[in-house]
Amino acid sequence: MFTSVLVANRGEIARRVIRTARRMGLRTVAVYSSADAELPYVREADEAVPIGPAAPAASYLDMDAVLAAARRTGAQAVHPGYGFLAESATFARRVLGAGLTWVGPPPAAIESMGEKVNARNLMAEAGVPVAGGTRQPVTEVAAALDAARALGYPLMVKAVAGGGGIGMSVVHDEGGMRSAFGTARTRAERFFGNPGILLERYLEHARHVEVQIVGLPDGRVLALGERDCSVQRRHQKVAEETPSTGVKPELRQRMVAAAVRAGQAVGYRNLGTVECLVDPVAQDFVFLEMNTRLQVEHPITELVTGIDLVEQQLLLAGGQPVTIEAAAGASGVPAGGHALELRVYAEDPRRFLPSPGTIRAWEEPRGEGVRVDAGYEAGSVVTQYYDPLLAKLCTWGADRSEALARARHAVAAFVIEGPRTNLPFHAELLAHPDFVSGTYDTGLVARMRATP
Repeated sequence: MFTSVLVANRGEIARRVIRTARRMGLRTVAVYSSADAELPYVREADEAVPIGPAAPAASYLDMDAVLAAARRTGAQAVHPGYGFLAESATFARRVLGAGLTWVGPPPAAIESMGEKVNARNLMAEAGVPVAGGTRQPVTEVAAALDAARALGYPLMVKAVAGGGGIGMSVVHDEGGMRSAFGTARTRAERFFGNPGILLERYLEHARHVEVQIVGLPDGRVLALGERDCSVQRRHQKVAEETPSTGVKPELRQRMVAAAVRAGQAVGYRNLGTVECLVDPVAQDFVFLEMNTRLQVEHPITELVTGIDLVEQQLLLAGGQPVTIEAAAGASGVPAGGHALELRVYAEDPRRFLPSPGTIRAWEEPRGEGVRVDAGYEAGSVVTQYYDPLLAKLCTWGADRSEALARARHAVAAFVIEGPRTNLPFHAELLAHPDFVSGTYDTGLVARMRATP
């Protein structure tokens, strides 16, 4: 087992990984840009190294700077968190090539799942259901129109590389395709350096549900239940829960079995997530993508299983026995109540536009079943350079009603002054009839904002 780990990330997730690593007796190394020098995670690490200016390309995405920090501090392992370099097969290979331990899946698995068309084709070959779509990346509008006629509308247009909802849209006819395709291709090339586009049948009134998987050194893949991530704005998640209210036991078992097959098909090791679109009426699903890293919403799985997933990541990477199998039953349902995660952003709660600024006051809610993973504190500055996620407010209850009640109380008690936040949105969400009843889908936030 390695004795030191560099966390190649910032903010909330860096702080969260550092907390577990230190509890395990590991020496922790943080890296930070000039904009983040005063954030809590920098202070809480055993050692912190500046790696460049505020712009991500010149700091957190600079592989040379991150690896130089590892050499300088004698770090033996690298944990990438999520975002930035977490799903870069190139970075994973460079970490391993430098003689360091990579806390994540094999580079080949990252690569095979990093391009959406290739991932869909691999999953189909493994017997995992996929929606109708193009089997090759499309780069010309004429080819896109031909494929759309064969597939039928509505269709989802998305970049084959990257994520975060960039360049993604739904089209219902040829006019929409002509407009959306050009925009998607331009954004895909600008953000990801790859103009390839995937056309995929759009499932209306779907739910976005993901299965947490764990690949063990002996080749087995385990599942730790599902998380419902259907509350989204601009195709980006804003609230999650486990278990999903839209998945019945028979569907859950099929999804878990498919997720395990997906992991086995790419020789998966360490933690990952198989994301699916679910038709809650037909109780059926199709593969969406695989995230080859720790997910933002991992705390709610921790709350219902009692397992520290970051600890398991570090143990797996270090070749140590893990303590995870008892929670991965055949049904894929950890028996441990219900949990919710609300992502607290520095953003306008109606239009969801970023709201940078200095945090004047910060008081976290406390109480039974309440967990806050935060990257900021009073006095911290929220800049325009990074995703405006401030904290993840999570609640657990013996059942969903108790988790909801605790979430309402925690949202009301969370005090953040300075930048605007989306806490008022979360209060609205927790009172919305569709969310309270558990009958929502990925269109919920758009419907909420369509009304005055």
